[in-house]
Amino acid sequence: MDHAETLLRDHGARFGDRIMLVAENCPAFAVFLLACSRLGAWAVPVNARMTDRELGYIRHHCRPRCIVTTPPPQAAGPADPGGPQADRLDLPFGPADIVGNLDTEPEDGQAPSGIAVIMYTSGTTGAPKGVMLTHANLRHIALVSRITRGLRPTDRIYAALPVSHVFGLSSTLLAGLAAGARIDLVPRFSAAALAKALENGVTVFQGVPAMYGKLLAHLEAEDKPFAAPPHLRYLSAGGAPLDPGWKRKVEARLGRPLHNGYGLTEASPTLTQTPIDAPRGDDSIGAPIPGIEVRLIGPDGRDVADGAPGELWARGATIMAGYYRNPDATAAALTPDGWLRTGDLCRRGPDGALYLAGRLKELIITSGFNVYPPEVESALNAHPAVAAAAVVGRPVPGDEQVVAFIEMRPGATADDEAILSHLRQHLAPYKLPRQIIRLEALPTTGVGKVRKQQLAEMLATLEVSGPS
Repeated sequence: MDHAETLLRDHGARFGDRIMLVAENCPAFAVFLLACSRLGAWAVPVNARMTDRELGYIRHHCRPRCIVTTPPPQAAGPADPGGPQADRLDLPFGPADIVGNLDTEPEDGQAPSGIAVIMYTSGTTGAPKGVMLTHANLRHIALVSRITRGLRPTDRIYAALPVSHVFGLSSTLLAGLAAGARIDLVPRFSAAALAKALENGVTVFQGVPAMYGKLLAHLEAEDKPFAAPPHLRYLSAGGAPLDPGWKRKVEARLGRPLHNGYGLTEASPTLTQTPIDAPRGDDSIGAPIPGIEVRLIGPDGRDVADGAPGELWARGATIMAGYYRNPDATAAALTPDGWLRTGDLCRRGPDGALYLAGRLKELIITSGFNVYPPEVESALNAHPAVAAAAVVGRPVPGDEQVVAFIEMRPGATADDEAILSHLRQHLAPYKLPRQIIRLEALPTTGVGKVRKQQLAEMLATLEVSGPS
């Protein structure tokens, strides 16, 4: 870490500067992240798989002093035509490219204090926003994650979640470091590699639901016995709604409870979690973690009754300082008394457990009825030919229609009527898709979340007629 800190200083980094860390999962990322903390610089982790356009947007917005790329691209080149040349370094903790002394300015006293990182949202519903998270935010999540998962030095954590995403950064990497556990940083997720790792000593795995879906598909395709991993003791999902069918199948195949939680980048990310000593058989997202209080707010601005859907508001130790250089978005997301409006709809059960109903902005109102996409997606995912599904609304004059995008299992076939016949057994008629569109693969972010805005844009350009 001393070496990395010296390198950053030599390349012009000072207190309050932004340092872009363009990274895959690797030890060098962790070292440079901690070096930024020592300097008082603000780390800006971004996924190395982003396009040049996406990277350019973030660079223009955060105006970094240095850009660290690890692992480096195949050929070192200037950050801009005519710009400074990247220094290629072969470091003890891995290779890296560094471009430094870029034109910027340190943050002044008007900026929030104690900022550790700026995490850019995935941009699934528009331009990415820079979420400012403090050292206190990340420290709280790391310690709570260590405690709620019972992490210990003897654990071996399989870290396939991108560390450039807050789920992989705080709940996996920082929590593992806080516990002194072994962390296997995996640059790219592979269901086959995960299956092998589970057989060879991994004790903890956290992933998005899509990762579990791919693991199930891999195990089914292998068509060979897969015994419950002997060392595995903790599994959890987050980052997207957990399909109940996938949860049951994962638990049956791996022989361990699949815990569930809820969070978002603006909350560092965790707000709720199912307790390790009380696993649930349903798809509940659990209860608020220590240091967090929540409310469920209806359209009238009042708290809703148990069982009714309401927007989840949260306040406490994990909530962001705000959006970087975007005071209007900050004011829209945070109330004056510190409540974060998450934009997600939840219900509270009789025992106080919370259930995710869907995104407030993704709610489909058809013929006056509310349709929550996760419910339709769950029914679609239960069809044996469907590998993954996503549901969006299509505006039509005076109404909205339900449209489903599906990704089929390899070699599987099912026409629209077969799928609709299956759905009629699980859903009311008004919830049935008016159109079913097949894709080779659903578009996802680097962490595996479906890009529904991209699907909505795709839908607007398609001229196909589906079943009614």
